[in-house]
Amino acid sequence: MHLSSQRFYVLFAGFFSQLFCLGIARFAYTPLLPIMQQQTLLNDATGGYLAAVNYAGYMSGALLAATVSSLQIKDTLYRLGLVLALLSTLGMALSENLYLWAFWRFVAGLSSAGSMLLASALILHWLVRNGQRAELGLHFAGLGLGIALSAILVEVMLVLDLAWRTQWLYLAVFSLALMLPAWRWLPKPAIAQVTSQTAPEIVKPLSPKLFYLLLASYFCAGYGYVISATFIVTIVERMPGLAGSGNLSFIVLGLAGAPAVLLWDLLARRTGYLKAILLALLLQLISILLPLWFNNVFAVLLSAALFGATFIGVVSLVLTMAGRLYPGKPAMLMGKMTLAYGSAQVLAPALTGYLAARSGNYDIGLYLAAAFVGLGALLIAVAAYGRSAIQFDRLS
Repeated sequence: MHLSSQRFYVLFAGFFSQLFCLGIARFAYTPLLPIMQQQTLLNDATGGYLAAVNYAGYMSGALLAATVSSLQIKDTLYRLGLVLALLSTLGMALSENLYLWAFWRFVAGLSSAGSMLLASALILHWLVRNGQRAELGLHFAGLGLGIALSAILVEVMLVLDLAWRTQWLYLAVFSLALMLPAWRWLPKPAIAQVTSQTAPEIVKPLSPKLFYLLLASYFCAGYGYVISATFIVTIVERMPGLAGSGNLSFIVLGLAGAPAVLLWDLLARRTGYLKAILLALLLQLISILLPLWFNNVFAVLLSAALFGATFIGVVSLVLTMAGRLYPGKPAMLMGKMTLAYGSAQVLAPALTGYLAARSGNYDIGLYLAAAFVGLGALLIAVAAYGRSAIQFDRLS
């Protein structure tokens, strides 16, 4: 097979792994949360705790990805993650116990780290080793479409008046079709190392100041991201006059993210990675504030579209930048950045669920999320326009 054709198979393996591990195993919980709250003992607080456990699983997976250097072991863990994603989706249907649900949400988070980080590292390795441009836009487009897909499937099943347990079962069956290309189309890594002819020039390690600016900014981005990603459907469903629009907002969120990821790649080539991330964070800030300021369908859908287009852009740009800075060991910086992103995701849902349970709405949680994203944008601005920013010009 010609390399240019094989490149698309490799990227589509990542695409389907995102559809499966993140779109279904991880994010189907968001559109299913309102119906689970209606039909089970879940409330705002326990719903937030389950989300926090899910992100704890993701953070554990990120830590594992950051410590594994062998490509062969990464490949094995990636495939194990696909199996765990399937089991966690099925497991949600087979119990109605909060502790068992917490276990399966943790496993789902763990498996999604394989698709997000291990697959990214394996794909970047293949691209670099075969002289292809090291960009992950197509891979991460699967995240946006996966979010839309899970919301569409849940909406169809709601129309059919299926119970929450039946919905999880059907999602598990559907997941098998996504698992096959994710497994088969990603080639096992060759033992040979990246050659100097195919590898891009390695940029010198980041200065401590720049590293901590990036780390802190990504933590803030993680806090802002997780509130909308977890609670957007429930938030919209409770807004006056917008009942029934929650899943539509989640569909719009996902559909906006898929093509936007490719556009962020193009923008980063022109402006550099840091300035592209800065723009994405500023637009994400607006997306979080819109439903607080304007209570209508247009504002909600615009907010969802902006949020979907920007949070996926931030993740894609940060992980691609990390991979290009350290092409020999892309998971090294990817893992550290994701630990910062993930630690915010453990804190934010539990705190937001608690605040919503006490106040009766999510307004305080959304304002907190907006404040964190604004701080993250400020930190990226310092990094982008500081003396060390020249280090990133060579990656554009």
